[in-house]
Amino acid sequence: MERLTGRGDIHRLMMFVAATLSLFGFLILAVIAFAGWSSNETATQRERTLVENALNRAILRTLDEQKSVAWWDDSITNIREGAINLDFVDANFGIFLTETYSHDEVYILNSSDSPIYAYSAGERLEPSRFEDRRTAIAPVLALARGANATGLKERPDLFRERQTSYRQLAAPTRVARWAGRLLTVQGRPAVVAAMSIVPNVDMSLTPATPKLLVSVRYIDAGFVSDMGRSLLLPDLEIVAHNSAPAGMVDEPFVTDDGAQAGDLVWTTKKPGRALLEFILPMAAIGVFLTGLFFHGMFRSLKKSSSELAEREAQARHEAKHDALSGLPNRVFFVERLQEFLTRSAGGGRSKAIAAYLDVDRFKDVNDTLGHRAGDDLVRAIARRLKGRLRPEDFLARFGGDEFAILCEVDSVEGIEPLRERIKGAFQKPFAIEGQNILVTASVGLALAPDDGDEVDELMRNADIALYRAKAEGRDRAVLFCAEMAREVQERRMTELDLRNALKADELELHYQPIISCGTQQVIGVEALLRWNHPDRGNISPGHFIPIAEDAGLMPELGHWIMSQAMRDAARWPGLEVAVNLSPVQVRHVDLVNMLTRLVSRHGIDPARFILEITEGVLLDHSEHSLRTLAQIRELGFKTSLDDFGTGFSSLSYLCNFQFDKIKIDRSFVTGKAQSHTARTIVQAVATLGRGLNMTVVAEGVETEVDALLMKQLGCTEMQGFHFARPANARLTEQAIARLNAPAQDAPVLAPPAGQVSRLFGA
Repeated sequence: MERLTGRGDIHRLMMFVAATLSLFGFLILAVIAFAGWSSNETATQRERTLVENALNRAILRTLDEQKSVAWWDDSITNIREGAINLDFVDANFGIFLTETYSHDEVYILNSSDSPIYAYSAGERLEPSRFEDRRTAIAPVLALARGANATGLKERPDLFRERQTSYRQLAAPTRVARWAGRLLTVQGRPAVVAAMSIVPNVDMSLTPATPKLLVSVRYIDAGFVSDMGRSLLLPDLEIVAHNSAPAGMVDEPFVTDDGAQAGDLVWTTKKPGRALLEFILPMAAIGVFLTGLFFHGMFRSLKKSSSELAEREAQARHEAKHDALSGLPNRVFFVERLQEFLTRSAGGGRSKAIAAYLDVDRFKDVNDTLGHRAGDDLVRAIARRLKGRLRPEDFLARFGGDEFAILCEVDSVEGIEPLRERIKGAFQKPFAIEGQNILVTASVGLALAPDDGDEVDELMRNADIALYRAKAEGRDRAVLFCAEMAREVQERRMTELDLRNALKADELELHYQPIISCGTQQVIGVEALLRWNHPDRGNISPGHFIPIAEDAGLMPELGHWIMSQAMRDAARWPGLEVAVNLSPVQVRHVDLVNMLTRLVSRHGIDPARFILEITEGVLLDHSEHSLRTLAQIRELGFKTSLDDFGTGFSSLSYLCNFQFDKIKIDRSFVTGKAQSHTARTIVQAVATLGRGLNMTVVAEGVETEVDALLMKQLGCTEMQGFHFARPANARLTEQAIARLNAPAQDAPVLAPPAGQVSRLFGA
């Protein structure tokens, strides 16, 4: 009986163990099955989210493509009521949007939403074709006109978020409207986008009710296939509703107006497949392997979890760090700066310095040593800065050769130590590809929260200070002050006023006669640009020309100057006309073609024109600059090296470039010509010019003594206030007549008795 009882206990124990093992086995199998299913389901849901995001970005991309032509002054001037420039619209709207960006249909609606232009399938169509689509597109038109469109699915306005990155588009963003949705057009799903046509610079062109640019891009098999490749879903396709192949994810594709456009299907990734197809069958082998299985499964799950955690940590790190330097990136820096500003707004007493650092002439390293050397230099600078800064300082790379530093300090006195730390990082050369490269950095500093209690404002002010540091000669750190902001505003006002002055023809050319030292007759004039602002009076070219160069106005301004000079040259047949060229014109403008067209238009002899260039052009020994100067001479124009003797003037310029004239800078002529050093330099340049068969011009001749000295020292030609001040064409004509008067009426180039001997040391 006891044996039975013992067996019964053992049996019960075995049953208990068997039941327990079975239960644990079942639980284990259930856990594995759930883990595999959950992983697959999570992957599928993530893919659904990616597809939805891709559709949102398709709308964003379409609006971005529209913006490239819709926000443009030329679009306003070429698309007017009753006077539409169809060639312009075909090239920049119809052909450009359909061929470059694959828009299927392009329409332009007037202020009352009537179609005035239509383009599709490579040809311009009757605008009335739009009426077949009006009903379907009407909700997007309503949104683009600021009205409500009921029954449409809400979508995030990614386009508006993107515009915050463009400072120059702030004005168009305020007056323009836009809308984009997925709609059913002619029974087919399509991306439909509408955007106001507004100016991007001259906002006075903004109409009361802007015209609308409307694009239709059908979502066909090619569209879906391209989207699938971008999402790494190579078999993504659109099929009829409820006809998805077995084993594929089936996602109903409903457009924003509620129409069923079919199903999106694809083969989903199944990260849980290993659990379901391998581990689960192995676990079913038997309870006797349950313990071992648990051990293996625990290790497998632990490894998978660790790898996932590592990938997530790596993804978070990469999202906030720069791949090249390993430093935090712009996003991370903005977050850290925002955290400080939030603390400061909450009553924090500490201050912070936001430093915006730009490596000086970094482009030269890339151009001479290659981009790989440039990347090595960026990494070396990052290491050097990180080693010089305090552990609590936050260093980030903004991109290119730009870095940013956030340094919390107790007071404004903390700026100087930061300056010294940054300066120390650039004192020693960097060893790059076997070469020692010494570079400097310009730094703009802004103090938070004094110089801005918002991230954008603070970094904008630091950028303004950086601009000042570069303007002052680079290799320095400059702290922002309110005066800098006012100067930036003043430059912006000058730029806008200059654009208006060009359109309103407010500019004027003045001319200064050039005198032959041999005949004392006028042999030419120099054209000098003048701007008499209606409110601010005369503005110096030294002030507005650099602004024009930075703003990209030199092509238009240079064309106006040259064209006006050629018109005025008809007043003085036989005289040479000297015109200054900006280095920007030589480097970036199709100068040769412009000169060719103007010569043909005005019917002038190019040999009468002297194009004066400064050493700023010669410092750039690029193939383009050399070719441009050679082509200018081939056209028949003469060239002159202006302001010789200043800056980095080198005799190699005279050997490497062919010039017809050398102009001695006024600093060696005006008032200083009586010094022995100045006389020696002038005489040396004159001798060199004669030896190279070049005419030598002395500018800045203000007295009779200056004139006599320049003649005695060997100069060929002279100009300056002694003969005539710059004046408009009419007054210049009178001055030429006076200077070319008979000898008894002309200026007498003779100093008081004994003056010559004293000047030449006799």
